[in-house]
Amino acid sequence: MTMMKNPVSLLRSSRCLLLAALLCSVPFAHAQGKASQPKLVDAIVAVVNNEVITLKELDERIQLIERRMKSQNMQMPARTVLQQQVLERMIVNRAQMQLARESGIRIDDIMLDRAVARIAEQNNLPLQEFRDQLEKDGISFGRFREEIREEITLQRLREREVDNRLQITESEVDNYLASAAGNAQGAEQEVNLAQILVRIPENASSQQIAERRQRAEAAFAQLRSGADFAKVAASFSDAGDALTGGDLGWRSVSRLPQLFIDATEKLNTGEVSAIVRSANGFHILKLVGKRSASIMKGSNVSVVQQTHARHILIKVNQIVSAADARRKLVEVKARLDNNAAKFEDLAKLYSNDLSSSKGGDLGWIYPGDTVPEFERAMNALQPGQVSEPVESQFGYHLIEVIERKTEEISRERQRMIARQAMRERKLEEAYEDWLRQLRDRAYVEYRLDELATRP
Repeated sequence: MTMMKNPVSLLRSSRCLLLAALLCSVPFAHAQGKASQPKLVDAIVAVVNNEVITLKELDERIQLIERRMKSQNMQMPARTVLQQQVLERMIVNRAQMQLARESGIRIDDIMLDRAVARIAEQNNLPLQEFRDQLEKDGISFGRFREEIREEITLQRLREREVDNRLQITESEVDNYLASAAGNAQGAEQEVNLAQILVRIPENASSQQIAERRQRAEAAFAQLRSGADFAKVAASFSDAGDALTGGDLGWRSVSRLPQLFIDATEKLNTGEVSAIVRSANGFHILKLVGKRSASIMKGSNVSVVQQTHARHILIKVNQIVSAADARRKLVEVKARLDNNAAKFEDLAKLYSNDLSSSKGGDLGWIYPGDTVPEFERAMNALQPGQVSEPVESQFGYHLIEVIERKTEEISRERQRMIARQAMRERKLEEAYEDWLRQLRDRAYVEYRLDELATRP
């Protein structure tokens, strides 16, 4: 990100413009020759490079977060803690949006309209009724549209700045294949983890590291006293998943960072790890669940089963809860069971996946091509059979198996699978590292504490 040449002068300019606008909107009454006190309409809560975040923006974002947390029955932290956590995520998002604009990433209104219309369809409402419902819940439709625009933009930015730049060396692939060969007769573990991350700034001093360690220890102390993990994550974690309880979802052990494997391998379900440190900060991990899964064989050529499948995906986000997504797919499956519609037509209408334009067709799928939850449900189906709604880290799926076949898997294909597994192992850590660097480079000034001290 290009840094400001003179952040102080720009800050003063931004503050003056906003202050003038706010004061003009405040009515002044006169009684007995004395003016009444001005009434606060809005205020600056933070400055990020040359842009401001206002109290109104912060309150609107908190409303969305609170609505989602309540729908998922999550314990919410104190309002002041939630306010600080949400503001920090808004700061990080604002820095990313600034970089996206500088990089030429744009989400036009046509693409945005389609995304909003699809969300309305997922809620089983015409667009106007969906808009009316948002307004009834106190959520500005214009603000909601911008939230969706931001979500799409940030995903595009991550793909450009992190996903597409991650490199896997040939030696890493060789080591992975050797490890898979050594365990070929066994069954690999899949684990469901949740995390709390207390991030350490780039080039942090010893004092800063000690302060961040103390924060992690405070979170750990609350967990040891019996506090709910999701609530503590929402209060302390700096990770992007903090406000969803730190949930990382089901992942195979081979696709997790080695640090996470070492920290959780001796835990029982429900237990929490000690504090562990990575390059990005201090982690506390909870083992939510553990199960076995088949793994790729290590021989040069193996016979594997391929599945030709299609699916309908409804993503879970700030507006579409998990319950809403599942309920919608139950309705879709009922239409399929009654032969009221074709799978491909419903996929084009409702699915959030890129495959929707092809009727949800995913082509021929090798073992390991999809996330474990999807693959497990798909393998349990007979050709022509449609699954019940299946949950994964992407949302909820309806899966239909079209046909199956077996064929030999070449060494080249094994290396491709290994490379993908290594990418997944390193991707989240690379993303967190990129976010930390971006945040540390940004000029940030907080104003939230000043509001709390006003009379």
